[in-house]
Amino acid sequence: MSFVTKSTEFETHGLGDIVLFGNKERMKIDGNDDLLDIFVDSRIGNLSNRVDKLSKRVDMLCKCFSPLDGWKGSLTSMIELLEDLVGPYGQYLQRSKKSNEKEDGDEGDDDKDKRKDWKKLINQILNKVKTMVKQAVSNEEKDAQEAKTCEDDPHTSIEFVKRTFNSISQRLRFCFVNLYTHLPTWCMPLEVAKNMMQSLEILLHDLGDEAQQKDHNIFECENSDGYLRKLSLTKKDCLQILRSLTLLEIPDFGGDIEKIRDFCLANACLLFYTASGSTKLHGAGEFDLLVIDEAAQLKECETTIPLQLLGLHHAILIRDELQLPAMVHSKIAEKAEFGISLFERLVLLGQKKHLLNIQYRMHPSTSLFSLFPNREFYNNKIMDAPTVKNRSYVKHFLGGNMYGPYSFINVTCGKEQFDNGHSPKNMVEVAVVCEIVANVFKEFTLKKQKLSVGVISPYNAQVHEIEKKLGKKYARSVDSDFSISVRSVDGFQGGEEDVIIISTVKSNEKGSVGFLSNSQRANVALTCARHC
Repeated sequence: MSFVTKSTEFETHGLGDIVLFGNKERMKIDGNDDLLDIFVDSRIGNLSNRVDKLSKRVDMLCKCFSPLDGWKGSLTSMIELLEDLVGPYGQYLQRSKKSNEKEDGDEGDDDKDKRKDWKKLINQILNKVKTMVKQAVSNEEKDAQEAKTCEDDPHTSIEFVKRTFNSISQRLRFCFVNLYTHLPTWCMPLEVAKNMMQSLEILLHDLGDEAQQKDHNIFECENSDGYLRKLSLTKKDCLQILRSLTLLEIPDFGGDIEKIRDFCLANACLLFYTASGSTKLHGAGEFDLLVIDEAAQLKECETTIPLQLLGLHHAILIRDELQLPAMVHSKIAEKAEFGISLFERLVLLGQKKHLLNIQYRMHPSTSLFSLFPNREFYNNKIMDAPTVKNRSYVKHFLGGNMYGPYSFINVTCGKEQFDNGHSPKNMVEVAVVCEIVANVFKEFTLKKQKLSVGVISPYNAQVHEIEKKLGKKYARSVDSDFSISVRSVDGFQGGEEDVIIISTVKSNEKGSVGFLSNSQRANVALTCARHC
């Protein structure tokens, strides 16, 4: 997302062409504002039953298409206010008058007399304001005493127009920003987005709250005509832009959440989704290109789901088949090669593949990548990018020979134990891991270098014990530059951290360390550290 936002010509315009959807919790969308801007929750209910987990995009657009407070209603209100300052205030006073008359039925004679006097006063103010506004638009001079009287009255037309103007401006800003952020560019061109914000800039700079913040507050000038005269001079240019915006051919969804969601999916140029989630795109139009990331981790039957999308001309499968394969739990299914991926199947059938042979993650000394993993798994075909070979890329987080770029620590007194699920754990290794993390954190507090630590174990019981021992002591806060992640080898697929600690749990004379019998898992564990 950072690359996309940096490439946009105008703020967040264009993000409406991108849609992300799937399981919100599993994808960890909350707390990531960039992803929230493009995420559409696939579990949206209908408008009559407002859902708790409404996606940000659909929620924002739903508010923008509200009949009264949406973009059309707010735009119309602003145009009417600029065209006729007297009318809205007269309606306001008439509503107040009717409200008072309604209350008169329950009042005594004394109260009724007071109400009659008040209504008489309102009518006088109304006539007075109409005269004042007409003079302000046609004549540069005003009676100073009359203006001072209006200024002192909290119910004057000036105060009413000011409050109404600011309220509509805020709604317009909200709607304009969300429209050009969340609608596709074909119905929200760049020039339209710029015109929207230009009209707001004119209004707010000359008349609104921004004018007040810049010490030329026209609302509080000694002669209240100043505001009306300024408005008269500004509104001509602004009205021209605002009227052009009313001609926009934006679909009117009437606040229907399902229609908004379907519109976003059908009109996006770039959609991100899980393989199983692509079923919701069947019938959503035609697609030219399909890109499947982590393709070697998908079983063949899973890959066929997105391949059934209509109109596909090209499909690109991306993955390193020398790392984690597709997972099956049944030994029978595994023996029948049910767990093989379409990626692997095509490679076995002789389909030509392109190797991405430059790595940008590790310094050559880290994990001895140039020696063991490169030689063992990739036949020495992987090269190091210039950025990782640079001397400035080298970092040392702990002193001493023990903690070099690649360290083996022999825990001699450890003992294997088994939890109820028959997953092995080694409590002595847990203590050693926690001690190393504590030392790394101590160095972090001294040097204040941004640091991420990953702890990997092939066994779930060991992962659980390490998490339990570490507790929330190193829980990452928003402003912290230190983070720690504890996961299994499978859970770390595709991840990377500055420092990686591997807890193997097992050690014996036979050299039998369970997960190392699978070269793909060993490859993952040995190649996810940036520095050590």
